[in-house]
Order: sequence, then C-alpha cells, then structure tokens
Amino acid sequence: MNNGISALRTVVVLSIGCGGRAAVQESPSNEEQAWETPVAPEIDFGTIETLDIVTWNIEEFPKNGHETMDDVGQILLGLDADIYALQEISSVSAFAQMVDQMPGWEGYVDSEWYAGLAYLYRTDTIEVGRNYEIYTTEEFWAAFPRSPQVMEFRFRGHDFVVINNHFKCCGNGLLDQEDSWDEETRRMDATNLLKAFIDANFSDSRVIVLGDLNDSLTDPAPNNVFASLLNDPDNYRFADMGIAEGVVTEWSFPSYPSHLDHIVMTNEIFDGFEPGEADAVSLMLDDVFFDDWWDYQAHVSDHRPVGVRIPIPE
Repeated sequence: MNNGISALRTVVVLSIGCGGRAAVQESPSNEEQAWETPVAPEIDFGTIETLDIVTWNIEEFPKNGHETMDDVGQILLGLDADIYALQEISSVSAFAQMVDQMPGWEGYVDSEWYAGLAYLYRTDTIEVGRNYEIYTTEEFWAAFPRSPQVMEFRFRGHDFVVINNHFKCCGNGLLDQEDSWDEETRRMDATNLLKAFIDANFSDSRVIVLGDLNDSLTDPAPNNVFASLLNDPDNYRFADMGIAEGVVTEWSFPSYPSHLDHIVMTNEIFDGFEPGEADAVSLMLDDVFFDDWWDYQAHVSDHRPVGVRIPIPE
C-alpha cells in the first residue's frame, strides 16, 4: 500500500476539525508489546466461512487515551471480523499505535481533509487493491462534511467494494428539500450521490455501503432520507433493516435511543442467498465486555458496532 497506517508510522495526519486542513506531525514511537491473544472474552461473530464486516462509530477515539486504545484493540481481536470500517478517529497517532499492537492487521486512515474515517483489516484474508476518497470538492461539502472512503479489495477470490461514511448529524426529522443545508436534505443528497456513484462505476460489482448514516430507516416516506435505496429493492438492500424494525434494546445508538448505523448491500451480494443469511446484527459489547451500557459508553463509545456475515459462493 502507498497510503494508510503503513505510511503513517513516521508521519501522521492530525485532525483540526471537520472540513479543516490537516497538520502534519511526527508520530510517537510505540514500544508496547503487541497483544498475542485477546484478554477480553470473545463474542460469537466472525467465522471462517463468511466475509465478516463491521461498522463502528467509536466516538472521538480514543476518548480515554491508552485505556480506550487497549479496550478497543482487545474488542477488535475478540470480534474476529475481516474488516472494520470505523468512524470518529480523532487521533491518527493513537490509531496507528493500536494497529501496531495487532500483528496480522493493517489500517488505513488517510484523508485529504479531516474525515475521521478508517479501515482495519486482516492481512491473511483481505487483499486490498485501492483506497481513495470520493466527493471531495467544495460543491459536495453540504452532502458530505466527511468525504466517503472507498476500499476495493479481494476476499477468497471475489472482488468487493466497501464505502465507509459518516453523514451529517442532527435535524428535526423533516425533509425540507428547498433548503440545501437542511440536515435531512443533506443526508438525502448524500444517499442519492452514493447511489449515483455506484450505479455509474460499480453497477455489476459487489458493493457494501456502511457507516454512521445518522438517520432512521423506518421514517415515513415523505421524510425518509434513504428513499432512493429503499425504493430500489432489486438492486439495494439494508442488511440491518431487521435491527431497525426490531426491539429498541438492540438499536445501535441506545442513548437517544435510535438506530443510526447501517449496512447496505448491492444485489451482486444478496442474489441467490436464502432470506436472513446476510442479515446484520448489533454487537452487544456492553453486555459481553463491560458491566453495562453506561460502563461501555464511559470507556469506549456511545454507539454499538453493527456487523454482517456475508456467505461466499464456492
């Protein structure tokens, strides 16, 4: 790889806020011993037979410094996924140090502007082709305050594309399409632009769109920012719709509560699968790794990760 953590061990890009230019600073060396096995208990997620992908907003990582870095690193090893798409990486240096303690893993967190988006992936199962950003120019800043990160990769002989996102937050739940800076309109525009990008560039490819998309899948049609994807079920499916329509206690953002972290798949992935085979799940870290939700939120994040296991045809 020409970019990413491997290129950031001596130089890192540090954030100065959304939309602001980045400053460059030397990364402190990491002399801590790598984790050989997870200390925390494992959660039943990753399998040998499937491509296992997780999206996780880890809230201004690392919110409690080295304690958070240790917790998150152990959790990632315990989940045993193939790819993690992360949001809210506030310290690239801390992220690089955490990856250094995870033998067999590589990270990517490069961005023209501050994005806070990162990938972490297993080198024994994932062969990365390209990493790049889209919609980076000023005309797209309303829709994308953080430019989407695209990773093209191969898993067990099959090519995939994953697009990591962190949409604009907040709003009143009502779409005002006459106001281009309305929060809901910005999320709708982002959704439509991502669909247009995929339709134009990857119409026959296996594509996964994921991230903290900051809106509900179950809003009524007049105010649903994801309408363009929901109205094209032959080509797009929200793998986490079952979570959105399910019990509140399993939503990804319990503090509100709401379900904001989504995974979309194109039909090249779900065609031919039995119903439910590729459905996403909320990973209940607060129940497995911590005493309760409040303990988890205080130490790691205000979001739960959401993961999907994708069966791979022979």
